[in-house]
Amino acid sequence: MKNWTEILLTPEDSIQKTIEVLHTGGNQIALVVDNDRKLLGTVTDGDIRRALIKHIDMGCVVKKIMNTDPITAFGSESNSAIMLKMKGKGLLHIPIVDGHNVLIGLETLQHLLIGKKYDNPVFLMAGGFGKRLHPLTVDTPKPLLPVGGRPILETILMQFVEAGFQNFYISVHYKADMIREHLGDGSDWGVTIKYIYEKQPLGTAGSLGILPADIIKLPIIMMNGDLLTKVDFLQLLDFHNKEKCMATMCIREYDFQVPYGVVTIEGANIQSIVEKPVQNFFINAGIYVLDPSLISKVDGVSYIDMPTLLEDRKNLGDCISAFPIHEYWIDIGRIDEYENAHKEYSNEFLND
Repeated sequence: MKNWTEILLTPEDSIQKTIEVLHTGGNQIALVVDNDRKLLGTVTDGDIRRALIKHIDMGCVVKKIMNTDPITAFGSESNSAIMLKMKGKGLLHIPIVDGHNVLIGLETLQHLLIGKKYDNPVFLMAGGFGKRLHPLTVDTPKPLLPVGGRPILETILMQFVEAGFQNFYISVHYKADMIREHLGDGSDWGVTIKYIYEKQPLGTAGSLGILPADIIKLPIIMMNGDLLTKVDFLQLLDFHNKEKCMATMCIREYDFQVPYGVVTIEGANIQSIVEKPVQNFFINAGIYVLDPSLISKVDGVSYIDMPTLLEDRKNLGDCISAFPIHEYWIDIGRIDEYENAHKEYSNEFLND
């Protein structure tokens, strides 16, 4: 467990600084204290994500969003007692305080359950042609393009393995044999990898329909094989389980600056002129958690993309939840994005 003193904040620190502390601290929680280290509140990824949903300015002070009444444990309590308290309250972290509410430590469920394995299937999409990355993908499938000296897909796989996942399915089509040859059956990592071959491209959701009938009936984490991200997959899975929706889509804020002055009119009269305004959107981040019942909704023959599938289910009354991410994320779909991934890899993946 990393040094908990690295995740301390004052109530006047900004939300942006809080995000930086969450990233560098590695525990997905920040602790807000006064000058005497008395605990004033906590901030978790969930608090940040709720702020993102509300479009709260990241320069705002953290006391505006922190939990001012966090559940704590005393230093005198045993690990088993602390674990029971955390499981009973559904907590991933718990501050440890003394009798005067002075912070003396932090315990995490991950630390208490070190070595835990997860049976949830992980489904990685690796069948695309990568045409926007030509000529790089003429001889190499996009998921095997190296970033930081390692193929993109291998980095993704290793992240899931380190988090405790062990059952992998990889959808392949373009240069499928190269992907199979590189990753094999997963034994090099102590996991199992099975390949789902698309005879013809089925879209980002169509291959769900050709997953084996005996797949483990647990929520499935699905991810595009051309992404690099630092999303906490266990936290994502926990969020999905709590929301109890058919699917969870990871989303990310995206700012777009209109390159012109925007004019609004009423009739023939100009009402306002805004020079190069910035518009803010949420975009699909290409990472999902899916209820296993969703598989039966896909026939495995028709072409369908995930946004269309989820929109169809939403229109039929199914609950689809959104998990906003603030961690590092890049979609490597174009040459410029591939070049940026090379530049950023060392800082994001080698300096933890």
